[in-house]
Amino acid sequence: DATVRISRASGTVDYPCEFILVAAMNPCPCGYYTDATRECRCSAHHIQRYISKISGPLLDRIDIHVEVPRVRYRDLKQAESGATSADIRARVEAGRERQAARFAGTGTGVNARMNARQIKHHCELAAGAERLLASAMEAEQLSARAHTRVLKVARTIADLADSDEIKTEHVAEAIQYRTLDRDLWV
Repeated sequence: DATVRISRASGTVDYPCEFILVAAMNPCPCGYYTDATRECRCSAHHIQRYISKISGPLLDRIDIHVEVPRVRYRDLKQAESGATSADIRARVEAGRERQAARFAGTGTGVNARMNARQIKHHCELAAGAERLLASAMEAEQLSARAHTRVLKVARTIADLADSDEIKTEHVAEAIQYRTLDRDLWV
């Protein structure tokens, strides 16, 4: 609702509030379940109990969740190859301009704030992308809320790729950002 409500004995006050949540957690209690160089000491039961401390409904409300592997020292010292920060910034600015044009006069502004009607209008999928999303929904037993999140993220990925159409590769990437929806942990 983009508000925070403070309730005290003397009354209740609503304040406008928008935020971006960035959170981190270990993959298991010891922290080494997915580590390529250290052995995990946790049982499947302990890992599942640890992960289940975060409820499904909460995870459903997080647009992107990804595994970030430990970075080795030598990789930190290597010369960077790939896109520069300036290149990435230009892509993001172009994507934001695309969204601003799409939502001009609606009060929405960005893909993350699309309502159901806007999602239906702006998130039409190419045929292959539709089949991929249907397959992922079934295979991973994704919720309706996760479906909405995937569509919004896929729309953003397409915007960053300067594409009017949401293609199969955009949906595939968006699905990959739902790692905690999958039963990968045990």
